[in-house]
Amino acid sequence: MASDDDLPSSSDPEEEEEEEEEEEGENIYFSDQEDALEETVLQGLEDGRKEDCDWSVSSVITKESLLDAQKEDLRKVMELLTLSEQHARTLLIHYRWDVERIFELLDQKGSEQLFSEAGVTVVENKSCAFSSLSDLVTCNVCFEEIPANAVTEMDCGHCYCNECWTGHFIVKINDGQSRRIRCMAPKCNAVCDEAVVRNLVSARHPEIADRFDRFLLESYIEDNNKVKWCPSVPHCGNAIRVKGDICCEVECSCGLQFCFSCLSEAHSPCSCLMWELWIKKCRDESETVNWITVNTKLCPKCHKPVEKNGGCNLVACICGQAFCWLCGGATGRDHTWSSISGHSCGRFKEDQAKRTEQARRDLYRYMHYHNRHKAHTDSLKQESNLKETIQGKISISENKESKIKDYSWVTNGLNRLFRSRRVLSYSYPFAFYMFGDELFKDEMTTEEREMKQNLFEDQQQQLESNVEKLSSFLEKDFHDFSDDEVMDTMRHVINLSNVVDRLCKQMYECIQNELLYPLRTTHNIAPYKSKGLERASELTICWDSDQSSRSIKASCSRSDTALNRSATVLGKRLGTQLHGSSSSDDSIYSSHKRAKKDAHGGGALFDLNVPAEVIDKL
Repeated sequence: MASDDDLPSSSDPEEEEEEEEEEEGENIYFSDQEDALEETVLQGLEDGRKEDCDWSVSSVITKESLLDAQKEDLRKVMELLTLSEQHARTLLIHYRWDVERIFELLDQKGSEQLFSEAGVTVVENKSCAFSSLSDLVTCNVCFEEIPANAVTEMDCGHCYCNECWTGHFIVKINDGQSRRIRCMAPKCNAVCDEAVVRNLVSARHPEIADRFDRFLLESYIEDNNKVKWCPSVPHCGNAIRVKGDICCEVECSCGLQFCFSCLSEAHSPCSCLMWELWIKKCRDESETVNWITVNTKLCPKCHKPVEKNGGCNLVACICGQAFCWLCGGATGRDHTWSSISGHSCGRFKEDQAKRTEQARRDLYRYMHYHNRHKAHTDSLKQESNLKETIQGKISISENKESKIKDYSWVTNGLNRLFRSRRVLSYSYPFAFYMFGDELFKDEMTTEEREMKQNLFEDQQQQLESNVEKLSSFLEKDFHDFSDDEVMDTMRHVINLSNVVDRLCKQMYECIQNELLYPLRTTHNIAPYKSKGLERASELTICWDSDQSSRSIKASCSRSDTALNRSATVLGKRLGTQLHGSSSSDDSIYSSHKRAKKDAHGGGALFDLNVPAEVIDKL
């Protein structure tokens, strides 16, 4: 009796055709699954999908909510440490408004050392005691005999006349050190009471006192690592606060998307350093740089490029240094047409050929990545015009007699196309630096670099192929299709959208886990958001209702009048970022938080950095 294994296998021709169609579909992208897809269509492309991991939460601080945001952090420190408002602000400014950091250091160092390092001096009994306000006191700065009622003592116990204090405060405010004005006494680290500063300065120069209040108000943004101005142009007047991982990309309520770390346009999967180098390289006209590299040599003394304008191989720089054109080595000036006294080299042809060939390879490599980055950026700009066109097609399709009334799959597919095209565009600058010699030359062997480059480029090519397919389906005139053709287009758009999303996630996982993590590098990238960047919500402050909170708010309200006046000035100035003197401690942090405007305008680069205007004169 023959066994089942010996019997010839029989198969249905229709089943064979279905299997061939499934295999052919799998070679392109995911196979269609009818039932699951129809449910997905009814629910929308994004329904049922796993939510993105919340790496960080962003909120918008408007000019109206800036004071409330500052008071929220002040309240936390005042409640925990039982401090006055000015001492709490001094402590927060010193630790860059990082409340969690203050709580950590409180356990590690104790309150006494914590206060001392920040310049906070809490003294219950002051040292200066006067029997009568008419007593004369010698000021140790001007050495004048001053009535006791014209002398002010700080928390640290040092007494000086009001005229000297006022002059000291004005100098510090004009120098941009208004956020941390220290005592005049030598080797005294104490920060002066902001109420005393405000009262003394306002009596002589009210406009300088207003500037002082404005600096205290904007300190919440300028000195805060987790709060930064929106770099929109013209400036929208908003700031963004991030809770969680600050290596992220955010979207302001004005619609601008930007990198929170460097304030340039959203550029992941590029790290901030990679994107900065890429922009600089594109602006520096690399072709000219390569020509200079090939046709000039650096002076061994001043290191400026020198071009040879004669036949003699002994050249002289404008600084006076003579050197050999053949090898670049410094020499004396004694020479003949055939040799240089005390110097000999015969490697000109070999070295020159190597340098020329290397410069040519570097130029071709740069052009490869630059052209592809520009091509996808241009495609993104062109596809952004599809939105209005597709809305018109959807309106026509919804009004015609058809069983299909839900066209959300088109909008969802278009949004997926925008996000994936942007990822693909920025993946080329990343690859340029990841697999070049500029950043990681000594961290990978040639074999490791080649293997990782092949792995990354395979994923890049798969993403590029499916993005182009998705773009082609979305550009079809589906409003003229029959119901069957619309259903077929819908299946392809939904299927391709899911595939593109999966490939983007895989690319980010490859970059983070396979490429950057083994190098132990600091090149962090913003995480991938499947649903795109979530627009930051407006900041809401929830105050506690118990008695202690009410007492804290009453303490905070003592200086609210001055700070509210500064907030009003901020609003009237159209929300422009606030500065003091440029040669100041205040502007040190600002230089890192405000970016330079792209002087070169358009082109292939879209530099969204903001040249926030300085408001110094009120």
